[in-house]
Amino acid sequence: MKFGFVAKHRGAWPVGMMCGALGVSRSGFYAWLVRPRSRHSLSDEAIGRQVRQSFLDSDRTYGARRVWRDVLESGHPCGLHRIERLMRVQALRARPRRRGLPVDRGERTSTAVAPNLLDRQFQAAAPNQKWVADFTYLWTAEGWLYIAVVLDLYSRRAVGWSMQSQMTTQLVTDALMMAIWRRGQPDALLHHSDQGIQAG
Repeated sequence: MKFGFVAKHRGAWPVGMMCGALGVSRSGFYAWLVRPRSRHSLSDEAIGRQVRQSFLDSDRTYGARRVWRDVLESGHPCGLHRIERLMRVQALRARPRRRGLPVDRGERTSTAVAPNLLDRQFQAAAPNQKWVADFTYLWTAEGWLYIAVVLDLYSRRAVGWSMQSQMTTQLVTDALMMAIWRRGQPDALLHHSDQGIQAG
């Protein structure tokens, strides 16, 4: 493996420097270059290609055990530990699949529905006349994060936003308070949001 690294990168760094850093001899490297490749090394290369293909086909979500099953089905008998080693060599680490979308458990009642004053009139003649608000969720390495945003329809810019790990009324309230703080408490303003429970 060390000799393979030296061979791959000898166009970028001197062979002697790499051999010294890896703790191998230059003469051993040059002897390795002319030596016929072993059957095991050739087999590793073929199986390594199947390992990488299976991993990429899974959208980088398969771990060693699933990749191993794919490799066996492709006609390359080998052990699980070999697959684990070949995945380490190629730096193939499975990323977690996305969880199912978060569940909205909010209840909506007809009495909570406000009249639609905006009525799809998404143009504004000046700043701070019409704001629209909504929130969404985003999958991250730490799980779902919820994001609330307030847009000014005049500039189409976000004037307030907030992010939390839970879907709460405070999430959208914080986004609105940021917008008011940044825009200096406008006098006459239409603030429109959907009928989600948090935006009520």
